[in-house]
Amino acid sequence: MQEFEAPQLLLPEAGRLAGIDYGNARIGIATCDPTQTFVTPLETYNRRNPRLDSQHFEQLCKLEQLVGWVIGLPIHCDGNESKKSSEVREFAEWLTDLTGLPHAFYDERFSSKEARVLMYDTGWSPKQKKKNVDRLAAYLILKHYLEARTNRSGTDKVENLPLE
Repeated sequence: MQEFEAPQLLLPEAGRLAGIDYGNARIGIATCDPTQTFVTPLETYNRRNPRLDSQHFEQLCKLEQLVGWVIGLPIHCDGNESKKSSEVREFAEWLTDLTGLPHAFYDERFSSKEARVLMYDTGWSPKQKKKNVDRLAAYLILKHYLEARTNRSGTDKVENLPLE
């Protein structure tokens, strides 16, 4: 497995981005405002088939007026990519080809775990938590990406920054 590397595509510094928590059955989606200041969990999309998935993401892109994608990339604790990473990379290429929008990856280590911790005291049932964990993980991926990019003055073009 290869070590985690930065992608070649750079995301615009203004305009709405979508954060993606990729899964085989469900995809969590979050968006930010055009100034890339505020992030909101949007939805958990239940995957159906290639045609319907394509329609959904094309509509999402238009309705939300997106300018790019931030996709969580599963990385092992040692910094190497996981087996799932290649699936995520294929999905990212598919999404960019479909929508024409650039993508960046963000190290998603612990995003789902952090989402579960945040939901611990909500009073939600296990079913409600399962329904919301993916979109909350997408929120965290996008939020951490934007924070890391903002906090790295002079190097904000670095698209893949590990959680600290």
